[in-house]
Amino acid sequence: MLGEYVLPRGEPVWTATLVRALGLLGTAEKASRQALARTAAEGWLTSSKHGRLARWELTDSGRRLLSEGARRIYSFGQDGDAWDGRWLVLLVTVPTAMRELRHRLRTRLAWAGFGALAGGAWICADASREAEASGILHDLGLAATSTSFVAHHGGIGTQNALVEQAWDLGAVENKYAEFIEAFATLEPASADETLVAQTTLVHEWRRFPLLDPRLPRDLLPDPWLGSEAAILFRACHDRWHQAAQGHWDKLASA
Repeated sequence: MLGEYVLPRGEPVWTATLVRALGLLGTAEKASRQALARTAAEGWLTSSKHGRLARWELTDSGRRLLSEGARRIYSFGQDGDAWDGRWLVLLVTVPTAMRELRHRLRTRLAWAGFGALAGGAWICADASREAEASGILHDLGLAATSTSFVAHHGGIGTQNALVEQAWDLGAVENKYAEFIEAFATLEPASADETLVAQTTLVHEWRRFPLLDPRLPRDLLPDPWLGSEAAILFRACHDRWHQAAQGHWDKLASA
């Protein structure tokens, strides 16, 4: 909701607007206010008082985070350049006892398109992501104990077997199938339903940059449901965009 409606406008939003919009999604007022407080505690939002009322505004870090997320989400699924056959390989050492650090590493590298192999090795089929990987490792304090390589596959084993070790593409396709089933025939009949449909569409689609490693077509099954899902996402988002944004403006002015 913040990325779809608040970020593009670049202006504060009243608590009541957010509570009303979240209420359309089935969130109780108390839970909505708690969610706002948690988001502020995480540094995404800041509030200002106007009498007994409050308005919320994205912080600089919140805008940066949501802008990067929006760029990744809305461009996700578009075909890129032809693959040059190069793999980016990371060797990362994390002490076994540091479970939280291992979780953060896995989450951030997965978002960047990496898959895990045995022995602390990670692979990505986009060698241009080395700078992004370096930033992640520096942020987590792991750069000094990590190493990167850019290489082509040799003559031992197959690249398809390598992909199977690093990613469960079958599970990803199942998620795409669920997405297609949920939105392929959805036709919201009112302004409230359109805002809910658009918000839910983006909410569900934003999961895929974490699930789908964005492999080149050479390494994907044929056909690949991710292509169909991406076309559906863009079609639905474009079709509902004007009505959803207009209804948000009405909620904000009420």
